[in-house]
Amino acid sequence: MRSEPSLEKAPRHVAIIMDGNGRWAKNRGMLRVLGHQAGIKATRGVVRSARRIGIKYLTLFALSTENLNRPKPELNALFNLLREFIVKDIAEMIENNVRLIVIGRLTVLPRDIQKLIADAVSRTRKLKKMTLVIAIAYGGRDEIVRAAEKFAASGRKKLSQKAFSQMLDTAGIPDPDLLVRTGDELRISNFLVWQSAYTELYFTKTLWPDFSKRHLQKAVREFNARERRYGLTSEQLSPKKQA
Repeated sequence: MRSEPSLEKAPRHVAIIMDGNGRWAKNRGMLRVLGHQAGIKATRGVVRSARRIGIKYLTLFALSTENLNRPKPELNALFNLLREFIVKDIAEMIENNVRLIVIGRLTVLPRDIQKLIADAVSRTRKLKKMTLVIAIAYGGRDEIVRAAEKFAASGRKKLSQKAFSQMLDTAGIPDPDLLVRTGDELRISNFLVWQSAYTELYFTKTLWPDFSKRHLQKAVREFNARERRYGLTSEQLSPKKQA
């Protein structure tokens, strides 16, 4: 009988598309904002669980560039929850040695949120146990365009994949090993387009507010059961000893 893969082999970097807050609320006859509030609670739990499991980098897709076109009342509610998350959770991040990085087109955010982000990032920049990356006003294609503009402005003529990666918002962050999407949608929705070239994908029907440590562990076990070949054969990865 096949043994259960161990959680001891936690992927170095897990990225999560946190989807399903609105549907979670609708299923319960609640306002969408209450679904987002429940989603924040789930986020706190998953960040704590990831740290305890041993995940070194956790990237959460909080707000896409497309989400900025949502109705203004909902967008304002999302911004208020973001303010609350940063203000209330910064102390816990510092206590648990968690560094915060925020990626995306941050200049489109309200000025007070930009200041809160800059302060939180500065206060945690030397922490090393885990890095929490939050993608806000983020789109993968937008990131690539901004990186291309940065390269053009640099005056450099020769471009390599490694050099281009350093132009991205995620410069210095390893590519995700595992990308999890909740909410029963089977796409990556313009998230970490460049970085996910060889990322393992895991989809679950669980709506984000219901996603817990148990669900994260299940995703990690599934990841550990897979063989990552990066274009090679199994034999190349684990060559048999010559007689």
